[in-house]
Amino acid sequence: MSDSDVVRLRPGRIRLVCWSVAVALVLIASLAAATMTGSTGNGFGTFQRGDQVAMVGLGLLGALGVLLLTRPRVEADARGIRVRNVIGSYELPWEVVRGVRFDRGAPWASLELHDDDLVPMVALQAADRELAVAGVRALRRLHQDRLTALAGG
Repeated sequence: MSDSDVVRLRPGRIRLVCWSVAVALVLIASLAAATMTGSTGNGFGTFQRGDQVAMVGLGLLGALGVLLLTRPRVEADARGIRVRNVIGSYELPWEVVRGVRFDRGAPWASLELHDDDLVPMVALQAADRELAVAGVRALRRLHQDRLTALAGG
């Protein structure tokens, strides 16, 4: 199997948005930390160095949380498909897949399995338009090729 027989897909727009939001969170938290000096406002306490560090830490934690949304990916080859969503992963042989679906109005594509389960593929998002359509077509081709090989062999 050559590298061209492998389909690798990741969401496009959401990654750009998430990285932008993550950078903005860290910058805002850092700016807020820099302004945390002196009295707390009502005179009962003062900001300490630990308060500033905690504020930057909160910005970093928020950024990491947002970056979790960039985790989804799909990788498929002649043997099967591997789907990694924000939470959870699936590794499935093509034999258990009935079809690759991308229903009208759905936020992302999904795999329909022979046991009537649906496995969401968050990496193929409607917001990515043509990229998602091309990805679904490539997965359908791989699936059909595998089914043809099984039927012929």
